[in-house]
Amino acid sequence: MKNTRHPRYARHRFPAEVISHAVWLYFRFPLSLRMVEEMLVARGILVSHETVRQWALKFGQSFANQIRRRLPASGDKWHLDEVVISISGKKHWLWRAVDQHGAVLDVLVQSRRNAKAAKRLLRKLLKKQGAAPRVMITDKLASYGVAKRQIMPGVEHRQHRGLNNRAENSHQPTRRRERIMKRFKSAGQAQRFLSVHDQVANLFRRPANTTAAAHRASRTQAFRAWAEVTGVASA
Repeated sequence: MKNTRHPRYARHRFPAEVISHAVWLYFRFPLSLRMVEEMLVARGILVSHETVRQWALKFGQSFANQIRRRLPASGDKWHLDEVVISISGKKHWLWRAVDQHGAVLDVLVQSRRNAKAAKRLLRKLLKKQGAAPRVMITDKLASYGVAKRQIMPGVEHRQHRGLNNRAENSHQPTRRRERIMKRFKSAGQAQRFLSVHDQVANLFRRPANTTAAAHRASRTQAFRAWAEVTGVASA
């Protein structure tokens, strides 16, 4: 295995290939830190689960930010939904927005499910996306309507539970991770983890109704982008 001189990994004992692979495993698949540790051991790489956790904290958000900049522009139809999650025995709400293609636009963990929380989500989305959508689709929670009228008054708003399956389905990977991680320990931890997890999922997401050949080409492109994002390509 070749050593890397990429400045991002200065003073790290392990090369970029090992660190980026561990971070990819942790955020890409429903694996615990100890599972990632064992998978690395199987390849002859002796590293503790605590080291994997530190790698995820140090590099994860940086990788996610670069992935976001590389992905195609989001669609003009936003699906918004919120789901309850339990953190330290207290109820929190995970707000998530996806576009019509299934790409996650953003997530926001909040302690409330009201108009103020909905406005925070819309402001964050507008800041990250740089423009309002053509259509916003939500369930019948009244808070969305209040927030939309104040933040994006010119956007068409459709409220119908049956139209919002795309956003509701996007919560399923989070539920799987909750079980593996035995629930999130804090709202901050949930926000940090999901902000990275969803961008990695976007990069490796399989578009709907694609052929096997198109999927292989898309996956090859995703791995190439991952190598560039993590610095492995230049190692």
